[in-house]
Parts: sequence; structure tokens; C-alpha cells
Amino acid sequence: MSEPVFKVKAGSKEIGIDEEVLSILQRYVKTNMTLEELAQKLGLDGWEEAYEFIKNVPAWILWIQPTLWKTLKTMKSVKEEMG
Repeated sequence: MSEPVFKVKAGSKEIGIDEEVLSILQRYVKTNMTLEELAQKLGLDGWEEAYEFIKNVPAWILWIQPTLWKTLKTMKSVKEEMG
């Protein structure tokens, strides 16, 4: 798993948004996946935690294209290297 670009709180947990989580989120948005299924895929403790997670995810992340996500990751890496 790659280093997450963003982290989102859900209850006492913090979930890093990486390519895998982004893929799950996009399936959630584009299909009729339930919050219970989302919780299971993300390792959360039920639909309530999944709901809190979705509330805390910035809306633009739900619709970002994977290629743009990779660009953001690259930009973050370059910024960290430049110090």
C-alpha cells in the first residue's frame, strides 16, 4: 500500500486515502453499496463509523480521477523532498 496523501477521521480511527481507499470510495459513490458494506471494506466498526467517515471526506475526493490522484501524490513527494 502506498503512502496516503490525505487522512480522514472516523470515530477514533484515522483512514489514509490512498489508491485502494479511493477505489472503494468511488465504487460507493457510483453504485448502491451500503454503508455497512463500506464499513466492512474499510475495516470500520459498522455503518455509523462509515457514515462519519463519508461526512468527513472532502467531496472533491469522491469524484477525483485516478490520474489526478497520482499527480497529487507526486506533487506531495516533490514538496517533501524540497523541504
